[in-house]
Amino acid sequence: MSRYFTEETSMETVNARMGADVDPRLREVMACLVRHLHAFAKEIHLTQEEWEVGIDFLTKTGQICSGERQEFILLSDVLGFSMLVDAINNRRPAGATENTVFGPFHVDGAPVRAMGTCISLDGKGESCLFEGKVIDLHGNPIEGARVDVWSDNADGFYDVQQPGIQPKWNNRGVFVTGKDGAYSFVGIKPVSYPIPDDGPVGKMLGKLGRHPYRPAHMHYLVTADGYQRLVTHTFVGDDAYLESDAVFGVKKSLVAPFERLKDGATLWRSPFDFVLTPVSA
Repeated sequence: MSRYFTEETSMETVNARMGADVDPRLREVMACLVRHLHAFAKEIHLTQEEWEVGIDFLTKTGQICSGERQEFILLSDVLGFSMLVDAINNRRPAGATENTVFGPFHVDGAPVRAMGTCISLDGKGESCLFEGKVIDLHGNPIEGARVDVWSDNADGFYDVQQPGIQPKWNNRGVFVTGKDGAYSFVGIKPVSYPIPDDGPVGKMLGKLGRHPYRPAHMHYLVTADGYQRLVTHTFVGDDAYLESDAVFGVKKSLVAPFERLKDGATLWRSPFDFVLTPVSA
């Protein structure tokens, strides 16, 4: 093979430049990336002007990133790449609760609360009782499971997006299951909201004729000794954006019932059981 770069041998020439002592996994990943990147440019007959637009887009994406905002993760999300990586790394047996994207608004250190506690501290929204069990693949209750929950408020914002406006730990809490594996808490029926769309990624969505909205959902991080970590959501079944989630996070099995109550202590009830997978599976 020629050591000089040509259109026909571009991928082979670039990959041949890697040194002999490169980490094997790094070699594999980079060689595959170069192969697909070069194939993309050849298939689409990428123009010089289009390449320049792409470079400008990536530059602006990096420039808007900060300690509070990660535009590259947002880009990964809206391209479905985050969900694909999550799916590859969280394959589970039939019957186990499915994973979905973690999202940018989880906060470590949320208070451990007593079962049945109301986590909505700002008094906004339609009250909802969330309840169910954490069980194993055989239906046995799991004691000591930590159910870490968080959601937006009735205006579609998380507390960390509105410091000083929302109370700290609004719509957040951790609940630890007893011998029956049951959990329960009172929150609000979540509402749909747009992802940040004032940057390069938002402009890209507009050019593609796509909206920036996520369907209404409650976040869960469920952990227990001996079981795989579960990061998931439950989605409101009648939400208008279920089939067009901007980050592709919806899975059919995660659409939860939201029952309107006539004479209950809350306006809504959402039952959902979480089925954990053993670490050994």
